[in-house]
Amino acid sequence: MKVLIVGSGGREHAIAVSAAKSPKVDKLYCAPGNAGIGQVAECVPIGAMEFEKLAAFAKEQAVDFTIIGMDDPLVGGIVDVFEEQGLKVFGPRKNAAILEGSKAFSKDLMKKYGIPTAAYETFDDPQEALAYLETAKLPVVLKADGLALGKGVLICQTLEEAKEGVKSIMQDKKFGSAGNRMVVEEFMTGREVSVLSFVDGKTIRILSSAQDHKRAQDGDQGLNTGGMGTFSPSPFYTKEVDTFCRNHIYQATVDAMAAEGRPFVGVIFFGLMLTENGPKVLEYNARFGDPEAQVVLPRMKNDMIEVMQACVEGRLDQIQIEFEDNAAVCVVLASNGYPVAYEKGYPIEGLERFEKETDYYCFHAGTACRDGKIVTNGGRVLGVTAKGADLKQARRKAYEAVEWVHFDNQYMRHDIGKAIDDV
Repeated sequence: MKVLIVGSGGREHAIAVSAAKSPKVDKLYCAPGNAGIGQVAECVPIGAMEFEKLAAFAKEQAVDFTIIGMDDPLVGGIVDVFEEQGLKVFGPRKNAAILEGSKAFSKDLMKKYGIPTAAYETFDDPQEALAYLETAKLPVVLKADGLALGKGVLICQTLEEAKEGVKSIMQDKKFGSAGNRMVVEEFMTGREVSVLSFVDGKTIRILSSAQDHKRAQDGDQGLNTGGMGTFSPSPFYTKEVDTFCRNHIYQATVDAMAAEGRPFVGVIFFGLMLTENGPKVLEYNARFGDPEAQVVLPRMKNDMIEVMQACVEGRLDQIQIEFEDNAAVCVVLASNGYPVAYEKGYPIEGLERFEKETDYYCFHAGTACRDGKIVTNGGRVLGVTAKGADLKQARRKAYEAVEWVHFDNQYMRHDIGKAIDDV
């Protein structure tokens, strides 16, 4: 079968590598893709938000199955466009992708259906938000309602910080129209864990847990990013936590969306906070996490295409997801200055080493081909991933592997997965 992947980052590279392993796949396309994806798929110069062009390409090439990797096209309704034209596509429709597209919607959903989450209030008027903050318990979390590339969340320790945050999000529009509405949420403490799942509208299948590192610098310092590295599984995601979440969060979310007339088909990403009062939902995403996909998909034993087809065809109840009994760690190599301003176009050396090694992956996030050379083309450039018998071995191997590659203006965190030393 012919498969098209929509997206251009490290997540889409991980999806492409898994898709290429499927015996079902004869031909793989990716739009727009990147230099690494181009090694396993044919890259097509069509943007992820060019829905009609993408659908036309899928028809022209007789594509059998399309996988939407990114949040923007999902929230924008790309699945609806494909389905209207009779094309098979993996991902939630627009009315279900709102689970990620609007934080206010997802918080209201959780409140209505009793799904554990932080207490919150939603505001359309910055003056009302400022008045509320005068009596709010600090610290407080401010969230732009819409999509903001994983960066639209501000943790404010003082009232002054919170007021400045309202100005930044709602008045200065730091995150664009995503800040037209804002959620003010109680600050929760505990370990953060990410759990990905496949969903077919009624059945949910949980994947292995992962743990992300959002801050730009070592010791969880610096600005929020799209993710500087991750590991899987999380040792803090215990059997007790899993049982609680299965009973109170996972199926409850799927059932709530169905009850709202918004059946969800695709991947639900559960961002969880393990508080002293039990697990609570921090956020939902309507697609694989990035870089969570880079440590979860390489450990999955199933044929990913087979699982995705089962989701689209409503027969996920017939499939059990299996994982290797091991661990994976991903270290992101970024351009210095990310997530604010950074230079592009630096040649990347040493990538060929990964072609010779097993249990090592170099997922491209922001790369391009120029004059026959692979160069940097984004803030997050590469996701160096290694598998090991356990998390400590995987972490050691991942940090060994980052030494194989180099580009000017490179930086990374040196403490990805360090939390496992506390276990």
